[in-house]
Amino acid sequence: MRTIDPPLPEGGLWQRLTALYDAVAAAAAADMEAGGVPTVLSGDCLVSLGAVAGAQRAGLDPAIVWFDAHGDVHTAESSTSGYLGGMSLRLVMGAHPEWAAQPLGMRPIPAQRAVLVDARDLDPAEADYLAADGPARYGVEDVGPAVLPDGPLILHVDLDVVDAGELSGMIFPVPGGPSSDAVLGAAQRVLATGRVVALDVACPWYPARDASEADRRAAVLGRLTALT
Repeated sequence: MRTIDPPLPEGGLWQRLTALYDAVAAAAAADMEAGGVPTVLSGDCLVSLGAVAGAQRAGLDPAIVWFDAHGDVHTAESSTSGYLGGMSLRLVMGAHPEWAAQPLGMRPIPAQRAVLVDARDLDPAEADYLAADGPARYGVEDVGPAVLPDGPLILHVDLDVVDAGELSGMIFPVPGGPSSDAVLGAAQRVLATGRVVALDVACPWYPARDASEADRRAAVLGRLTALT
């Protein structure tokens, strides 16, 4: 396991974030070119930009399978909070390319080559976009080879996709979700295609309140990363 912690330049927010994502992309690309399937662990869905850029630098044209309790398809114009993590998938698909995609040399993944899994907590603007132009949406139980895009796949899993009653302490917890067993089973079906070129895991949680909560989190994360 390597920690990606590059020196960050002076400048604005996106200059600094892009420096981090560029380092992630370089490490991921090197792993892929060596025949590996890198696992990228972070606390933020935006780091997926580095995973996508890395796959493209390795000569691949990936689609993306995005497990999340939220849509992550806001733009700066549609978001009422300005929270950048809520724009993550939309940035991967080409929104605001000047922020990170262009500096990284990342080509957007078309909505037709993206799959959004669960996304049970949507703002009205996100629901409108997904109904009109967004990627295909599926429940965790429906995920399998028949619904996946062709070609190489990046598998993105935000652990808040697991029901908040089971996996507590997330920054934006959402009840009424699937169990960790259901999420892991669906992720395993994606991985079983043999087409996953990177596993990108976001773990956006607060410090555990007690040892039991920490153990539950570690168990789910360990089982997920062990799938590769």
